[in-house]
Amino acid sequence: MENKETLNTEGQETVQQPDNTVNETAVEVDAQPDNPSDETTEEQGVLSEFDKVSVELTDLKDKYLRLYADFENFRRRTAKEKVELISTANEGLLVALLPVLDDFERAMKSAETTSDVDVLKEGVQLIFNKFCKVLESKGVKPMESVGQVFNPDLHEAITQFPAPSDDLKGKVIDETEKGYFLNEKVIRFAKVILGS
Repeated sequence: MENKETLNTEGQETVQQPDNTVNETAVEVDAQPDNPSDETTEEQGVLSEFDKVSVELTDLKDKYLRLYADFENFRRRTAKEKVELISTANEGLLVALLPVLDDFERAMKSAETTSDVDVLKEGVQLIFNKFCKVLESKGVKPMESVGQVFNPDLHEAITQFPAPSDDLKGKVIDETEKGYFLNEKVIRFAKVILGS
């Protein structure tokens, strides 16, 4: 497009811009919002939303720190309780065995002064029965092995001897050490002699 030259009222030449150019000042005016109060309310809305999120974040951090502290306290407390439990785990059994120990001490003192063997045997038998009852009350039971079929989950074979009869072949004919259960769990295997 061509620039048009025109004379103004004073006789000077002026150059006119082509018709298709856009006035930059007009564009700038259109870019500004119509109402300046809308801009401040938007900014205030963003700031208030930011404040809400900041408060919520602070609350969550506080809750997290409290929860973490509670967990650490719980962990320390349970570790301490576990150590105490391990150190005093057998306390109940030992307290139950102390009267048996007292009976043995009395039997030892009376064995020094008495000459009646039958009375001494009877006293030892009573102490043995009391000891067995204490173990039974704590869940310890002896294993019956003699005459049973050999079971590697319960028995430990020491040796084999010829069976006195055919029906004892592969069965336990004698035990050298009794086996024990603690609440149906084997705590000591029976050492046995098998018939072959």
